[in-house]
Amino acid sequence: MRQASTALEVPTSGQRLYEITREVARWVAEQDMREGLLTIFCRHTSASLLIQENAAPEVRDDLIAFFARIAPEDRNLYAHDDEGPDDMPAHLKTALTQVSLTIPLIDGRLALGTWQGIYLFEHRRQPHRRSVALHLLGE
Repeated sequence: MRQASTALEVPTSGQRLYEITREVARWVAEQDMREGLLTIFCRHTSASLLIQENAAPEVRDDLIAFFARIAPEDRNLYAHDDEGPDDMPAHLKTALTQVSLTIPLIDGRLALGTWQGIYLFEHRRQPHRRSVALHLLGE
């Protein structure tokens, strides 16, 4: 059994889903493992990870609109607003999604479905540099 790890830096320019499938798959291929398990972990409390459809961009737009409705930016709703009106809504959106994904590696490839992509979901309006830890265990 072998293992490998790295950190992927993802620059963001505001609230949206940033597909990172290619970067993750490229790193996994460089590890030259055939079978295993990849763990992806977002090191932030105002951004998250999703596996979502990567064919229709409307899906990403609808997700952003949905989360804006269930965690609106309204200073009257929250006590915490240290970094502005999008601060607490970003934490709520992260709490409702996930910061860790686990994806099987089968025959040297990530076992994603045909239309599945890996996304960093940026919940803040300002640009950030997000760090995503990758850990692959396999052989």
